[in-house]
Amino acid sequence: MNQYITGTTIREQRERNNMTQFQLAEILGVSDKTVSKWETAKGYPDITLLEPIANAFKISVPELISGNHVQNTNVSANMMRSRFYVCPVCGNIIHSMGDVVIHCHGIQLLPAQAEQVDDAHKIIVELVEDEYYVRIEHDMTKSHFISFIAAVSADRCQMVKLYPEGNAKARFKINGVKKIYFYCNRDGLFCGAVK
Repeated sequence: MNQYITGTTIREQRERNNMTQFQLAEILGVSDKTVSKWETAKGYPDITLLEPIANAFKISVPELISGNHVQNTNVSANMMRSRFYVCPVCGNIIHSMGDVVIHCHGIQLLPAQAEQVDDAHKIIVELVEDEYYVRIEHDMTKSHFISFIAAVSADRCQMVKLYPEGNAKARFKINGVKKIYFYCNRDGLFCGAVK
């Protein structure tokens, strides 16, 4: 049975924050026996306590629920560390500049892992005036298509959403673009360098 929060997560977060069960209980207004019950899976915290528990550990509620602590080491906000998340249910596309915990339709999304372009997913980048004209050699059918193309530089991400039976092409301002990402609904994320 999947619980929304595990006792192991509570214990790990409590220990990471150098707290005793008593100290956590004092912050939350519960007894230390209650915290012990949570940590030994003999009970679970009420949903109204999720936010106070997360606040006590200085993490977000999604981090608490997922059990994944996100350490944001991307202090410089370098877009070259871009991550793309794609919901398998609705096709929603989420972009981040580092690790995040993202849920869509009740599913925790993992960042898509970019592969190098291949013969089935060729990318053509042409310089047209002050823009890159990007084309992906790929059929655009209802069942097999490119979902988006993104141009990434050190300080920005330009993204164009594409649709089935449309064209797999986009224009991007040059602005120091170093990489082009695109997502095939069957084969995943691809990346090519701009030379």
